Amino acid sequence: MAASNFDEKSGIVPCNTEWGRWWQTLEELHIEVKFTVSTRSKDVKVNVTNSSITCQILGKTLFSGNLFRKVHADETVWTLEDNGTLLNIVLAKADFIKKEIVWEALMEDGSYRADPVTYHEMRKKMDLERFQIEYPGMDFSKAQLQKNYDTVPGLNTQ
Repeated sequence: MAASNFDEKSGIVPCNTEWGRWWQTLEELHIEVKFTVSTRSKDVKVNVTNSSITCQILGKTLFSGNLFRKVHADETVWTLEDNGTLLNIVLAKADFIKKEIVWEALMEDGSYRADPVTYHEMRKKMDLERFQIEYPGMDFSKAQLQKNYDTVPGLNTQ
């Protein structure tokens, strides 16, 4: 699909956390967990339902809770990379067809919320991704949007 090539060309807009980072595309949510020591797959437990996620490493829970929006749990993929020091989790968004859904946080309770600037950049990037899908013959990977968004969570707009 054009979106994956789009991400390679345009980069990502990550939300950094104490355990790594997460970012999103129109269709997917990506979670990266970084380790200081090499970890084996048998030491990793990732449990995903359509509305929740739990990630445990060596029996320690790194994060757990209800996701900000629903996902297709049966399409979840996770891999260990970089000699076992990087865990990549990819979740398929259940509502990606609406294309306007931007996750403000990883969890429903607001845990791992994107700061206002990051959230704004996520929205712009996803708009460009949508344009890329709608007009596959054009390259929007380096485009600049002049769009004003209605709200930025956490900012007082008075």
